[in-house]
Amino acid sequence: MAKKGNRVQVILECTEHKESGKPGTSRYISTKNRKNTPDRIELKKFNPVLRKMTVHKEIK
Repeated sequence: MAKKGNRVQVILECTEHKESGKPGTSRYISTKNRKNTPDRIELKKFNPVLRKMTVHKEIK
């Protein structure tokens, strides 16, 4: 049987990329523990289009 737990996959999207006007998006897939962090997470990740570290927020 499959394990049932609190870990879920989340999609992180760059916040600065939309404002830059450049085409494309920077997205990462990560996991989080729903029990420990019920709110949306924010992580600093590398954006290859902008070539710098930017804040990525969890989307739907």
